Amino acid sequence: MNDSTTVTVGLDVHARSIRLAAVRAYELLEERTLPYDEEAVELALRRWPAVRCCYEAGPTGFGLQRFLVERGFDCLVVAPGLVPQRPGDRVKTDSRDARKLARLLAGGLLESIHVPSRELEAARDLVRAREDARLDRMRDRQRLSKFCLRHGRTLPSSSWTVTRRSWLSEQRFEFAAQQQTFDTYLHAVDLVDARIAQLERAIRETAEQEPWRALVARLRCLRGIDTLTALALVAEIGDFNRFRTAAELMAFVGLVPSERSSGEQRRQGSITKVGNSHVRRLLVESAWHARRRPTVGYELARRQRGQDPAIVERAWRCQQRLHARWQRMAGRGKPQQKIVVACARELTGFVWAIATEQPLRNA
Repeated sequence: MNDSTTVTVGLDVHARSIRLAAVRAYELLEERTLPYDEEAVELALRRWPAVRCCYEAGPTGFGLQRFLVERGFDCLVVAPGLVPQRPGDRVKTDSRDARKLARLLAGGLLESIHVPSRELEAARDLVRAREDARLDRMRDRQRLSKFCLRHGRTLPSSSWTVTRRSWLSEQRFEFAAQQQTFDTYLHAVDLVDARIAQLERAIRETAEQEPWRALVARLRCLRGIDTLTALALVAEIGDFNRFRTAAELMAFVGLVPSERSSGEQRRQGSITKVGNSHVRRLLVESAWHARRRPTVGYELARRQRGQDPAIVERAWRCQQRLHARWQRMAGRGKPQQKIVVACARELTGFVWAIATEQPLRNA
């Protein structure tokens, strides 16, 4: 809670304007609209000796928060999904939003999010650009394959290999319009493949730089996690030490069961799927390796070479534990999707332990 002399300010931030509402002891002191100008916001906040301010995370990013913090202000970025909302409140305006943020901040009812550093945000942008390109490639390949299917051309092989690409380059169509359409779809696939290759080279170069080089190398000791996944985990999660336990990280990525319990009854449902969906997808994809028996192949041994023996031992225990979980759940007849999600949840715990350098327990 704030004392009676502290002014709490709610900022409803948009691309070209900022709505400001200042509250002290729940009394509205001032309310006005400013242009999106960081110095104008600073000048407005200088009117009061003790100020706390906040705004919701959104497309405008963290530039305003960093600017205000560098100028000595206590500025928070809050999660929009965690802002309390009255069930019957169906009126939403900039003024009401700014006043609500200011009053909730004064009451200590807002939860701030982790603001990444500029270097971390740059790495995150690179990883997300590759993710966007992956989705674009999936859509472009879908368009091309369905066009071929409509004209009685079934693509060879079950995956996009050199064989399939060679077959596509040999296709010819009767009408010029169809040939032009096919060539356009094929060119789009080639372009996005080149874009992904370029982004992956940049990701590998970034992973070799400080300050993530050591952490990425440690995470790569886990089976199913190579450079791309490791840097994505580091960039998206940021500071692993802000999670006191592995369970907190599991909840952050939405891999814990939902629950509706009352009295003596405990009901658990599907996973919550809150938080970062990109991290959750990567962990689930990596957990598919648990269906195979524990082993250290050539590539994994190469990644583990030169690492701390305790990290290598933890990675080996991870393989054994996840495979045992897979075998146990499969023996009970559980579907593979449930099994892989359960393994992904445990894999998250091993990622947290390696990232925070937890001591290795006796087996």
